[in-house]
Amino acid sequence: MELQFLNMNKLNKAVFLDRDGVLNYDRDDYVKSVKELKINPNILSPIKRLKENGYILVVITNQSAINKGLTTHENVKNIHTTIQNFLKENRTYIDEFFYCPHRTDEDCNCRKPKTGLLQKAISQFNIDIQSSWLIGDRDTDIQTANFIGCKAMKLDSEFDLNDAVDLILK
Repeated sequence: MELQFLNMNKLNKAVFLDRDGVLNYDRDDYVKSVKELKINPNILSPIKRLKENGYILVVITNQSAINKGLTTHENVKNIHTTIQNFLKENRTYIDEFFYCPHRTDEDCNCRKPKTGLLQKAISQFNIDIQSSWLIGDRDTDIQTANFIGCKAMKLDSEFDLNDAVDLILK
């Protein structure tokens, strides 16, 4: 198996992805377990295309259901492993999953729209934020991108991940 190493002398371009509503279908009562997870099958092509074009892919997701007592860190990690396994079975992958377990009232630095998780990813992967993107489905995702200084796209019923990747790769 060939190991891939990041060249830490050059800055890497990245796409930060929200999870619920981007990689999987969102639920009003949170995705709390693998049993409730419904991965969007249409993510395969855009994820593959981004990886083929040299992008680091990092999931940045708020998971306040943990600190609300509705799920656990283990359940969230199992959800991420399930998404990653689905991608790997289809010859692609996400480089890292970062999540914030805090509720809005906890005023942490990692909950979007704050930028703590993105700063962690930038440091870990030597990311050039100005040549990077954030794709999400909520206004807080766009605010996060604006605060950190990367470009952003908001998905909705008329504009999906494939559309966003088409624009990124133009």
